[in-house]
Amino acid sequence: MTKICDIEVGRTGLGESEAQAAGFDPVTAVVDSTTRAGYYPGAKPIRTKLIAERGTGRLLGAQIVGEEGAAKRIDVLAVALWHETPVEELLNIDLSYAPPFSPVWDPVLIAARKTWQAVEADRSRTEPG
Repeated sequence: MTKICDIEVGRTGLGESEAQAAGFDPVTAVVDSTTRAGYYPGAKPIRTKLIAERGTGRLLGAQIVGEEGAAKRIDVLAVALWHETPVEELLNIDLSYAPPFSPVWDPVLIAARKTWQAVEADRSRTEPG
């Protein structure tokens, strides 16, 4: 995690090219959201990218970039990586909500949902019907 002027950047696990180099076949999703509830003063953009293993949906890595309140969210994803958590299990984790700190659906949850949808869409294309 680092900060450059007002921009915070967080990363954990493998990037997409690193996952490929390690022999994984990754699925990714990138989500744009806000760091706070949209109506709350000071809400800033945040971009979250999750990298998961094709087929299993196991989380392989994550990247977050945004302004105040963005980078610290990487901790949730670092714990998920440590426990080899499938993205599907992240869909219903109970992250805190308060308008000054997060929208109702935290960017981590939105990214998990989009990543799981990508895993599921890939499965439906490759499974025999």
